[in-house]
Amino acid sequence: MAAALESCGGSGPTGANGLASALPVVTGTVSGSTISVTVTNTALASAGGLALVKTSAGDVLVARTGTDTATALSSGCTHQNCEITGYAGQVFVCPCHGSQFDTSGRVVQGPAASPLRQFACQISGDVLTITA
Repeated sequence: MAAALESCGGSGPTGANGLASALPVVTGTVSGSTISVTVTNTALASAGGLALVKTSAGDVLVARTGTDTATALSSGCTHQNCEITGYAGQVFVCPCHGSQFDTSGRVVQGPAASPLRQFACQISGDVLTITA
């Protein structure tokens, strides 16, 4: 699982005219190929929330898309694998070269040409479960 979620940091522009904000960080717990996140009192507590979920196996971008739905995406930009740590509106922004991705992982603005990898996830009560 670590290889699937691994990414590297980088430096450079914040993307979208320098207007990207840092994603809220939420901690996840790894068990096998599953990540569990308690969403109560976090940025993922309600629909529209975005966060960078940090785990011992690597990091995952999460968008809470509805009451009981979310998307989970690899945090490594598909351009040069810099870790995506920012957002502007409902778009994830890579800090290295400004690539932007929607909450489904599709490229909104390059230089990245490929979408982010999507992981299966579900919400039950106050727990988000991501399966890699």
